[in-house]
Amino acid sequence: MFNKVIVGIDGQEGGQDALALARLLLADGGQLTLAYVYPGDPFVWRGGNPAYHAVEADDAKAVLELTRREADVDAQLRYVGDPNVGRGLHVLAEDVGADLLVVGSSRRGLMSRVMMGDDTRAALNGAPCAVAVAPAGYAKEPKAMREIGVGYNGSPESEHALSVARELAREHGAKLSAFEVVSVPTFIEHGRSAVDGAQVGDLVVQARERIAALGGVEAHAAYGRPPEELALYSASLDLLVLGSRDYGPIGRLVHGSTSQDLARMARCPLLVLTRAARRAEVPEPTLGEPQGALAGQ
Repeated sequence: MFNKVIVGIDGQEGGQDALALARLLLADGGQLTLAYVYPGDPFVWRGGNPAYHAVEADDAKAVLELTRREADVDAQLRYVGDPNVGRGLHVLAEDVGADLLVVGSSRRGLMSRVMMGDDTRAALNGAPCAVAVAPAGYAKEPKAMREIGVGYNGSPESEHALSVARELAREHGAKLSAFEVVSVPTFIEHGRSAVDGAQVGDLVVQARERIAALGGVEAHAAYGRPPEELALYSASLDLLVLGSRDYGPIGRLVHGSTSQDLARMARCPLLVLTRAARRAEVPEPTLGEPQGALAGQ
């Protein structure tokens, strides 16, 4: 389905996980690009020393060439210097016109994420295309798309996610299911009454019925917090597809982000369809562009 796929390579296992997932999602005849973001812009962080840029660029080139050779893939190579890995990947994704960016899940602990930032979350933040996140260790496991699931709530974002999931399920001959999380406060003021267990049960049944009415989808629903319930649901899936409201940095502070929480909690690969991905048509592969070309920036 995805014709131009760019993969975040880090020279470690996370990049290998991302590449394994990218090969599964790349359409036949599609264009694969391996991307590396080395730390910082030398003209900002190193006093304008061009030698630093040259050394980092050579190292990036070596990592990418080694990855391509060991994986035995036909891929273009791109690299850029940026202190923010997510921003650098976005620049490269736009440069190649990617319709999918694939990254590995963060392997850093909580303190590391606080001190250094989380590259996976940065890649999700404001991405110019859809983003797929491969779980840790994915490259070591057998790959098959037996069941694709969708986080569904009736919003335009979830309708788009369902449409994409249907197409992926057809391509891979996979079962399709959808899951709606009923999430309401334990007590909602309605006069002096509160939502009790029976009412919550009715809401879950109604959610399941809404999904079943969509047709061709196995329906699931539960009451709870969306990230936690969707993470449990993902344990039975080979790919979980989500739409994204793309609140922006301030909005996420207020609303939170289910997709960013699931980037570290999901038990299977995660495909997040950003608002930019929903607006854009999936582009056709660029012809005449040499495979395996190297373009440093």
